[in-house]
Amino acid sequence: MKPTRRDWMAGTSAVLAAGTLAAPAVLGQAKPRVVVVGGGPGGATAAKYLAKDSAGAIAVTLVEENETYQTCFHSNLFIGGFKRYEEIVHRYDALASTHGIALVRSRATQIDRDRKEVVLSDGRRLPYDRLVLSPGIDLNYDSVPGWSKEAEEAMPHGWKPGRQTQLIREKLDAVPDGGTIVMIAPPNPYRCPPGPYERASMFAHVLQQSGRNKARIVILDPKESFSKQGVFMPDWEKRYSAMIEWLGPKVHDGITSVDPRTGTVVTGFETYENCAFVNVIPAQMAGAIARDAGLAPAGGYCAIDPATMKSVVDGDIVVLGDACNAGDMPKSAFSANNQAKVAAMVLRGELVGAQTFPARYLNTCWSLVDTDDAIKVGGRYEPKDGRIAAVETFISQPGESAEIRRQTQAENIAWYDAICADMFT
Repeated sequence: MKPTRRDWMAGTSAVLAAGTLAAPAVLGQAKPRVVVVGGGPGGATAAKYLAKDSAGAIAVTLVEENETYQTCFHSNLFIGGFKRYEEIVHRYDALASTHGIALVRSRATQIDRDRKEVVLSDGRRLPYDRLVLSPGIDLNYDSVPGWSKEAEEAMPHGWKPGRQTQLIREKLDAVPDGGTIVMIAPPNPYRCPPGPYERASMFAHVLQQSGRNKARIVILDPKESFSKQGVFMPDWEKRYSAMIEWLGPKVHDGITSVDPRTGTVVTGFETYENCAFVNVIPAQMAGAIARDAGLAPAGGYCAIDPATMKSVVDGDIVVLGDACNAGDMPKSAFSANNQAKVAAMVLRGELVGAQTFPARYLNTCWSLVDTDDAIKVGGRYEPKDGRIAAVETFISQPGESAEIRRQTQAENIAWYDAICADMFT
């Protein structure tokens, strides 16, 4: 049986039930302090449920340098013209004021694990009893020969929110009929496994809708296969004919170099010159603050206890979302939001005596292929043999009816509204 949005809400309610049993802090004793670094699906959710379900018994501080948050999830719908940019941008004001969260708009630069303090860019130090770390990803600029931080304007990645998301759409709008877009897909593991292929679908949708039917999209992939491949590729053929071409490593024989000045991509098999634009999605790793604190290997992700989301290096630190190695759970907003609720429950149990329950996790990732044509993949997960393991999975099937695809897209839109309300109010 496939989990649905109703299952997700039911699972969420089960986790949240623990919060209603929270005990107040001991009379006369200072409130336990939890500092949360990062205001995305992991951090914002954890801050909310620590504050809300402890009934104020925990002093929660959220450290986030940006005044607003642009969701990476559904950014492809902006690129495809299905959402306005303002629809994927959210503020933290209601979250902080409603739940009594101290919002610190600053960049966290260092974790002093010995003193249990978070060091901010202005030199301030925030002491913590527990730390929730949800810094997202960093990009490995050395993973594509010839590409660099300086080249991301000419060859944008669009895998971090803000200007990059808008730049991808601007580059797409400038593609001439007959022009070639080259997408360099990332190696595993990375944020949002189906994301590059949904983006290619949105590229094709915009090109087709604007009559640029001679344009083509070439995906150069370092992986032998990709998420939802068995559904994406038949849909591409049906919807977009030969506009999208996916090439695995045995075909393109590796990326030899890129030249941002000339829009050139050289592979072991072919050279693509004068590309209309090149979308480089590089290899990824845990955010620098986690790596610098010794919580992740160089270029890697943070190992966690699957039952608690605590770092295996430091039991006073929880690591959520894209920055952690969550076993079979993909790096997605749904995953981070779900992990945050488990972690908040665990921390409330430790700090204020709330009742806790065994960790259970859910995830669903939706991808839009064309107008009212969405596909999904997901599953249920539990701690098992030292990792978060899938216990049930599901995926859309090729050849589904138009009505099923419409329903799947309706789920997608409803989920976005629900998770944003969950994170920011």
